[in-house]
Amino acid sequence: MAVYAIGDVQGCYDPLRRLLDLLRFDPATDVLWLVGDLINRGPHSAEVLRLLYGLSECVVAVLGNHDLTLLAVAAGQVKPKRKDTFHSILEASDRDELLGWLRQRPLLHHDATLGFTMVHAGLPPQWDLRQALRYAAEVEAALRGVDYKRFLAQMFGDKPRRWRDDLTGYDRLRVITNALTRMRFCTVDGALSFAEKEAPGSQGSSLLPWFDVPDRRSADLNVVFGHWAALGYYRRPGIFALDSGCVWGNRLTAIQLDDPIVPAWSVPAIDLASASA
Repeated sequence: MAVYAIGDVQGCYDPLRRLLDLLRFDPATDVLWLVGDLINRGPHSAEVLRLLYGLSECVVAVLGNHDLTLLAVAAGQVKPKRKDTFHSILEASDRDELLGWLRQRPLLHHDATLGFTMVHAGLPPQWDLRQALRYAAEVEAALRGVDYKRFLAQMFGDKPRRWRDDLTGYDRLRVITNALTRMRFCTVDGALSFAEKEAPGSQGSSLLPWFDVPDRRSADLNVVFGHWAALGYYRRPGIFALDSGCVWGNRLTAIQLDDPIVPAWSVPAIDLASASA
């Protein structure tokens, strides 16, 4: 058995199939981790979601910001943006099954046996693993509950920018969601900044990549994440960034978690001239 983790797919079905072929992925024995942003901006969102739904017994996928946007649009809480490309899911005869499966995905996954933690964007520096799991579970409960549409209606927005233990209600759920699905840079005290999307070194002097904040409480974890195409495939002790910009026309990348010494696999994106990120 092998356990593979794959970066942001974002509706890039053909590269995903080619990468699975390169891995010789066997759903009878292997496990597939996906870092979120399964859909949107790429050309074949419905095909990607349908493939993963069919493989769901061996798929572990966390939610990304684009996945949450789809759920909010499908629930009638926001309107799609001009660049969104998930209409094929909304118009599909099996949309309820696909969306229902997506809404049940977690925001954070931890496997103590493998020694890896997966999240779409990152972990705030003031959270340890116990806190991260507990706070992620609060948002997961809101998404899976009978009043999930009310949460989706309140989910968008940049404030609060910093976690506080005394936050309540939708402010609390929103900052948890933003941290786990949108964060790239933050201040040393954990205040999130969303405008900066380029590679480290491009940000202002008060900001750091979330994984470079001194005394980060999750520094003992091996964190697998995506979301940051400008960072690209980036690997150092404890940090495994897998968004290598497939939807930008670059590559789709996978690593083997049960044998992390093995070099990464990747395939180029092709036929994506009409896609934009």
